[in-house]
Amino acid sequence: MLPGPSILQAHLLPKGFYVTRWQEPGRAEADFGRLDVQTVIKNIYTLFSSSEIPIASDDKEIMDLVDPSTPLPPWFSHEDLAAYADLYKNSGFRTALQVPYRCMNKDCGINNPKIKAPSLLIMGEKDYCIKFPGMEDFIRSEKVKEFMPDLEIDYIPEGSHFVQEQFPEQVNQLILSFLGKHGA
Repeated sequence: MLPGPSILQAHLLPKGFYVTRWQEPGRAEADFGRLDVQTVIKNIYTLFSSSEIPIASDDKEIMDLVDPSTPLPPWFSHEDLAAYADLYKNSGFRTALQVPYRCMNKDCGINNPKIKAPSLLIMGEKDYCIKFPGMEDFIRSEKVKEFMPDLEIDYIPEGSHFVQEQFPEQVNQLILSFLGKHGA
């Protein structure tokens, strides 16, 4: 995301969208606080592994969108879940909510942002983020290259929002290839 008001236009987002809900101080904390940490992590991985945008109705919160009987994604083990839960038990979710959700609309004082360094975007074709209003056109039409002229974009056909965890070997190979091209 670009610093300050970005391509993600809040007025175009569906009501009940998790990004706008989690921008509200205290709302996600109250939603998460109803559940143990492991269940919150499981719910996040379950929701965000889908190709659908998580949207809650007025009478629900984001964590209510997950059916408790839904299994973990096949690439996310119970050991992974336990390890992540242990980390969040110690740190809490404050930083995870602060960046990016609660910082995305802050003015960072950067005018005409441009990243000139060679950059790599690896995206799953089934990542729900591509369905954000305007996002697919912004990336596929290469309008994003107005801000990142030396951006290489690679798509993984079956990849979701967690493409790096879902397909670590492919992602690592893409990163190594990118670094090899750029003398790293």
